[in-house]
Amino acid sequence: MTLEEAQAQVDQWIKTVGVRYFNELTNMAMLTEEVGEVARIIARRYGEQSEKESDKSKDLGDEMADVLFVLICLANQTGINLTEALAKNLDKKSIRDADRHHNNPKLK
Repeated sequence: MTLEEAQAQVDQWIKTVGVRYFNELTNMAMLTEEVGEVARIIARRYGEQSEKESDKSKDLGDEMADVLFVLICLANQTGINLTEALAKNLDKKSIRDADRHHNNPKLK
């Protein structure tokens, strides 16, 4: 699935199952909540915090998909084409960081 296809599928889902988009501020709060759920799993599963028994069944991929879903909602309702935005962002990073990471002694 391409980003454009994902944006179209989320839009279709919102208009049929979801009824309408939540407003941008609500979706921003929801995005923050979903990122927090990803952070909780990462901190406990891969970080130094111990993982609670109730967290062991959490699906990291599903939580990341929740983040992506809400991000796509925000892109759709603010008129952002994520394919174009990502391509532009990668170009920016490629120019700005062309030598930065190769010259970082911390990464050697």
